[in-house]
Formats: sequence, C-alpha cells, structure tokens
Amino acid sequence: MLINFQSRNNKFLYYLSGHLRRLYPTQFLNFNPKKIEKTLTGIELSNIFTRLNYYNKIDTTFSPVQLDLRLKDMKMNDGSYSLDFYKYSRYFNQNYRISRLFGDVNYSPNIPTFVKSRPVENNYNSVLMKLNEIRHFYFVHHDIPFSSKKDSLVWRGASHQNLRKGFLDSFYSKSDMIDVGDPSTADGIYSSSFLTISQQLKHKFILSIEGNDVATNTKWIMSSNSLCFMRKPRYETWFMEGKLIPNFHYVLLKDDFSDILDKIEYFLSNPEEAKFIIKNANEHVDIFRNKKIETLLNYKVMEKYFEFSKQH
Repeated sequence: MLINFQSRNNKFLYYLSGHLRRLYPTQFLNFNPKKIEKTLTGIELSNIFTRLNYYNKIDTTFSPVQLDLRLKDMKMNDGSYSLDFYKYSRYFNQNYRISRLFGDVNYSPNIPTFVKSRPVENNYNSVLMKLNEIRHFYFVHHDIPFSSKKDSLVWRGASHQNLRKGFLDSFYSKSDMIDVGDPSTADGIYSSSFLTISQQLKHKFILSIEGNDVATNTKWIMSSNSLCFMRKPRYETWFMEGKLIPNFHYVLLKDDFSDILDKIEYFLSNPEEAKFIIKNANEHVDIFRNKKIETLLNYKVMEKYFEFSKQH
C-alpha cells in the first residue's frame, strides 16, 4: 500500500473540535457510562477494569483539601492538555477539586495527580489520562510490507538529552545500515535531513529513544510494518509502555545501544521473527483504536479519582 500521504494528526480539526466542545452547554450533555458498558462483551469489560486499575492505582481514600484546583477554575492555556482533560472533566461537578501536572512528567508527585506521563516504577500517585493526544497518539494507517522496506535502521529527533547525545556519538555516520541524526541542528555535529513519517517507514527498523519522558514515536512505529528497536522503557503514558514485553512487542537493546548492529543483522537474517514481533506490536496498538472504550475508560479513571477523594 502507498504511504506517500502518511502524516501526523490534523491539528486544525483537533483544536476546532476541542474548542467547540467547550462551547457546548454542559447541561445538555448526555453521557451514560452504564449504557455503554451494556454494549460491551465480558472480555472488553474485564480489559477495561484491568486498564483502569493500571492507570489509576489509588486504593485508599484521601482528602480533597490538599488538592489545589477546582475543575471550574481550570484555565484553557495549556493547549491540547487542557482540551483533552476537559473532554472528560465536563461530565463531573465543576466544584470537584483536583491536582494535575501537564507536560513531560518523569517523577511521581506527592499527592494523587493527573498526568500524561510517569515513571514505570514507583508511580502510585501518578494517575494517567490520555493527554496531549494530538502529538502522542498518532497511528499509521497505510504501510508497505516489511519485506519491501530498506535493510536499515532509521531515527530522527532532537538531541538535547544526554541519552540521545550518547547514542549519536556512537552511531552517527558510522554505518550504512544506520541512518540517524538531528534535523533541528542544521549546523550541529549530528545534523541530518528531515524525514517524514512516510520516509522513515521505508526502513525495516525504526529506533525509539526516550527524551524528557517517553519517546513520541513509539506508538506509530508499533502500528506500522517496521520493527521497533528500543531500550526497556523507563517512562510510560496511556499507551502503557511499561506493559510492553521485550522481544515480543519490540526488540530490546542494551542500555548503551552497543548491540544495535548485531540486532539489525539478526533480524535481517530472521525476517519471520521480525514479523512475529511486528504482529504483536500491532495487536497492542489495536487496544487503543476503539473510541467508545477509550472515552469510557478516561471517564472511569477520573470517576475513580473523585470517588477515592470522597467527592463523587
């Protein structure tokens, strides 16, 4: 299939629908979670329950007095974070109190707090929601078969963090099988041409490297027919990166990436194993494609937060 028009989510439509949602009178909202649940299978309901308790691990009540913000006092100056949060918070009493941290969060707060990202370990107070969806939840819709792709690995990204700098120090312009660089630094030592998602998808292997928190490209790589290479994730989002199984959903690399060439050569020689991992990755992505379930689950994550804070 052609991939010439593969691009990210449509920002204009995303922000238009988000702001129109804010203008809709809340008294006319008609969201009935129990009605939606009746349309789901037992397996779907079981999966929702499992994911709910993964995203929101709070299991003891806590006082809302320590929460610093009422829903009605939230400002819409945090871009997509505010719009995504409002998509679900509008169904609740606007006097309910919350704590929230928007942006790249790579630590666990001291009180139960809504976040987009959190550490994979020790994250009890980090309540995940599907935030900054426009950037983090883009999936590939059309792709060419794995066998038709180039026998090489690709990566493009900003190299502000030490992890990424260290990787580029080791592999930038060092092998014909590795095409990596930072297109944001045209005059820098790692400078490279910008590549669209479509252009990156022409390679059999695509690298995912965490930045301030998660690597944004993990989702679209795993929805494609390319094989995702990465270290074991340290951070996670709604995508549940912490649930990904090494060498089942992605190719596990050493922390210093020193085995990357060996892994490329191995999977070039064992394409069926590569296709098996790609299939498993695609199936993980399919979990997030059902919009009805995604809406219900975000609602229930928020509902659980209000119940344990004795507000709902």
